[in-house]
Amino acid sequence: MKELVSKQKEVVSFFLKNNIFISPDLIDKLTTETNSDELHSLISNKITSDEFLLLNKDIYSLLLSKNLPDINWLEFERSKVLCEKGRDNKIYLKFIGYLNAKEDKEESDVKILFSYKEESKKREVQDFVSFFNSRYKAIESMLKNRAELQNIMSINRILNKKERETVSLIGLVDDKKVTKNDNIILKLEDQTGSVSVLINKNKADLIKIAKDIVLDEVIGITGVNGENIVFANNILWPDIPIQKELKKAPYEAYAVCLSDLHVGSVDFLPEEFDKFIKWINCKTGNEKQREIARKVKYIFIVGDLVDGVGIYPGQDSDLLIKDIHKQYDECARLLKQIPKNIKLIICPGNHDAMRIAEPQPELYRDFASAIWELPNAVMVSNPAMVNIGSTKDFPGFDFLLYHGFSFDYFVANVESIRNQGGYDRADLIMKFLLQKRHLAPTHKSTLYIPDAKKDPLVISNVPDFFLTGHIHKSSVSNYRNVTMICGSCWQSKTSFQEKVGHHPEPCRVPIINLQTREVKILKFGK
Repeated sequence: MKELVSKQKEVVSFFLKNNIFISPDLIDKLTTETNSDELHSLISNKITSDEFLLLNKDIYSLLLSKNLPDINWLEFERSKVLCEKGRDNKIYLKFIGYLNAKEDKEESDVKILFSYKEESKKREVQDFVSFFNSRYKAIESMLKNRAELQNIMSINRILNKKERETVSLIGLVDDKKVTKNDNIILKLEDQTGSVSVLINKNKADLIKIAKDIVLDEVIGITGVNGENIVFANNILWPDIPIQKELKKAPYEAYAVCLSDLHVGSVDFLPEEFDKFIKWINCKTGNEKQREIARKVKYIFIVGDLVDGVGIYPGQDSDLLIKDIHKQYDECARLLKQIPKNIKLIICPGNHDAMRIAEPQPELYRDFASAIWELPNAVMVSNPAMVNIGSTKDFPGFDFLLYHGFSFDYFVANVESIRNQGGYDRADLIMKFLLQKRHLAPTHKSTLYIPDAKKDPLVISNVPDFFLTGHIHKSSVSNYRNVTMICGSCWQSKTSFQEKVGHHPEPCRVPIINLQTREVKILKFGK
């Protein structure tokens, strides 16, 4: 212990002589992992300043970047101080965004198409109104492309019609009821008014569709108008185009989907994860499996890297590592064993140390600094859209990442999903959300932060791959040439999962052949 303290004093003294203060959160790392002379040389080459500089984890990780751009480091440091004091975080966030953008350009094979950047502000009632208006307009524009909805009328215009005739409308579902006669009545509204829509029980195909309608989604209706009511003949979702291209890479490479590591839990499975680490390093498996491992270029980690702290009552007794920083440190230690040539594309989940409201920004640096320091990590929000594998002659693949917190609501409230397997049918949940073109179409299905300009949970662009996790059960399926993959987990069955009816299948890893679009699942469990 005395030796460690003595070494720490040496490190602090060395940098003080060179006009550099060391942040307390960095002292241990510099003492045990870094050569002071080498680091000072690195700083001297990249930062020129006669004034004192505070070296913290953010600056340290940026110094490790291969192509660090020129910036005013003292201004960067001052913006960091203001951010930490809660006085102004805009300048600091702009610095971080600029630096991240510069680094992203160097990573030409991983392009972030969308990753939510939070704008800190006080939310007001009008923000929720603007949020729903922007969602409505986005999905309305998709529905207007449907051939069946070419002659759309506003609800106000339909209500003023005196004679019965065929009408088409688009509306947000404000209410849904089943009558005594087993008909279904919807209340739809647009920006001009609201109207009731009746789906007759004798139209079996239509009733089946109507049963899967949820509140707050935006749908299209064709039918015949009556007095303050429309009798539906067809129900239309925004959905995925039928003719979507099935892209295949002109080269052989592989992508791996992980999720729900839950590092820090007493139920984390270290032996099984070690088997995965050995396989990805080509140390285990048959010759074919090792050949695949050699050609893995990307690993997606779709949320819940750690088990978190205070996620549910009594969680403390379920934790092997009770400190959130140490959970991320241990997770980083495990991920560090993955070959550096493999990109790690990481989004957060509801167990990670951050707000639960969606969209979730990238993992917070102050908790997950060890993850940020991984040289091959690409951080994105939840949800996010990422393009990988593009070349001069190939556009690459678009991956939609969403951890899946809304899944619980739709398992409980959508009859067709509930009756066909619930939590065991990730494929049905994912297909349902693609049809709705929204990751959480019902107001109560997830906590969210209203963005007045755009709803980040709208599936605006159709992905090639849709990756999720959360329910701890791997699944692979296809819907209209969108490959849907739900990741497994690295945690054995918990008492909470027992209560809610989860049937986890841990340690199963979906592996995508980007050349053929074939997906195989390797099992690392017992």
